[in-house]
Amino acid sequence: MGDTDASHAPQLLLVDFILSLDGCAAAEGWPGWWGLQSQEYLDWLASEPERLQLMGATTYRLMARMAREARELDVAEEEKASFAAMGAASKVVFSSTLEEPLSWENTRLISTDAVEAVRELQRTSPLPLTTVGSIRLSHSLLRAGLVDVLRVVLFPVVTGRTGLERIWEHFEDFSLELLRARTFDGGLQLLEYRPTYLPHPPGTAWER
Repeated sequence: MGDTDASHAPQLLLVDFILSLDGCAAAEGWPGWWGLQSQEYLDWLASEPERLQLMGATTYRLMARMAREARELDVAEEEKASFAAMGAASKVVFSSTLEEPLSWENTRLISTDAVEAVRELQRTSPLPLTTVGSIRLSHSLLRAGLVDVLRVVLFPVVTGRTGLERIWEHFEDFSLELLRARTFDGGLQLLEYRPTYLPHPPGTAWER
């Protein structure tokens, strides 16, 4: 069989969260990255390979607005550079409510079932895949067993009552096999896991 008939190996899918120690993705009154991004962390972000970025409609609306404001308002240069890089990246948004044309450049709209669409993207995308925020989308992909790596960067803060977007309270049970760990300057912790969905907590008796 010729090379034109050969299919490439499925692309890896990464679910990626940046969180406070108490599992919040943001907090009222706190700056981006909780004001704790170190140069080592920023350099690592800049060195990350290009990936196709996947998001839901809520995250798309938020990120597109933040990207527009980063161009127009007086925000930190690091944030401007981060949103400029995201604008240049290839993105897919899954939504039945958004309509084309989309305002954020390099974004494609998919209105069909996200899990099935991601299965197809794993087969056909020239780039590996990653989620951006998008709690419900990420959970659906984890539950469907499509996620190769769950990555969390923990920032050394507890946001307590000011915390927003409490990620884990939306999730079911998963076991996690640690694949990699790293500490950045400033105490940021990178943790990468291989996730496995658990329909029942370990040790729980249930009818088979």
